[in-house]
Amino acid sequence: MDARDRIDQWSRRPRVERLARLAATPAELTAKLSGVSAAVLARRPAPAAWAPVEVICHLRDLEESFHERLDLILTSDEPCFPTTNPNRWAEERQYARNDAHAAARAFGRRREQTLQLLHDVRGDDWSRAGRQLDSRGRRTLDDFVTLMAWHDDNHLEQLSRALEGRE
Repeated sequence: MDARDRIDQWSRRPRVERLARLAATPAELTAKLSGVSAAVLARRPAPAAWAPVEVICHLRDLEESFHERLDLILTSDEPCFPTTNPNRWAEERQYARNDAHAAARAFGRRREQTLQLLHDVRGDDWSRAGRQLDSRGRRTLDDFVTLMAWHDDNHLEQLSRALEGRE
């Protein structure tokens, strides 16, 4: 099943279930890191695959991006967002040199802020949208919640594989 199919599956779930996925992720990250050595956290399972620390830094940084986009959607009319480049971020921000536990804590703090922002959304505001300046086009707040739920699942699975030394 490809990413589009999995995102579509998430889109059919009730919003409360998608939000619950978002709320559960910080604790799941912390649990996955418990007792894992720094060497394992820094180990890439393959040359082109991310190490566990890189996956966590990606989650942290994309959460920042998601939060900014959601806030802009709520405060602007149809804002436009630039395309993100996660591989470039991993290199430029030196993800491999980051502390995985600190990155997970930072992710958790920002996710809590994002959930509070979403908790305050009412009625028709879920249909407010912004446009991504790439092929993904227009996305509503509700679409972003779907994307974020899938994104969390996708990267939690990637993290599990990386911790086991698999791609």
